[in-house]
Amino acid sequence: MLQTRWPETVLEKLDMVYLDGPFPAQGKSSIEDVYDPPYYEWFQCNEDLTEFINFKDCVKYLEDYMVKYGPFDGILGDSQGGNLAASLPGMQNEGVALTRVPKIKFLIFISAGKFGGATMGTPELAANAFSSPIERPSLHFIGDKDALKPGGEDLVKAFVDPVVIRHPQGHTVPTLDEKQVEVVLGFIEKIQNLTKFVLASL
Repeated sequence: MLQTRWPETVLEKLDMVYLDGPFPAQGKSSIEDVYDPPYYEWFQCNEDLTEFINFKDCVKYLEDYMVKYGPFDGILGDSQGGNLAASLPGMQNEGVALTRVPKIKFLIFISAGKFGGATMGTPELAANAFSSPIERPSLHFIGDKDALKPGGEDLVKAFVDPVVIRHPQGHTVPTLDEKQVEVVLGFIEKIQNLTKFVLASL
């Protein structure tokens, strides 16, 4: 969806690899009107988002992919992929995940929340993922009409010096206005000064 919502001036600066979750999606998918099946998810959880199934397996799947096709410098996570991505630096610092790949250098979140925040519980593996502030450059897109907005606000507070773009849309990849494009390009310039990067999109 990034390809249709974000201008070429942004996309041409990102070397992105798109990765589907490892598990067939259960229930109705929010992207059925946009993409043809099959649909995938990163992990499963109960209705109130307090119990998580296959979380360790999804982290292993991601790490195996990063070992085989990387290195990757950053991660862009959308919705459930963003929730997963947000927990990775803390788990990596703790030595419980992504131990065979270089440290994640930056993150971009679209409609993402924080495990243990206002809208969801915490998978056991990620129990300490947010025990200290995350010192990685981060860009957060938060929709005013997103039902999971409180989780996105919690996630912003978990990062040191986050860049936040608020938009009037819901739980979606936002269309960017000129000012927002400038903010995104500024963030990209900042991280490019850190490293030449390749981005994994979850």
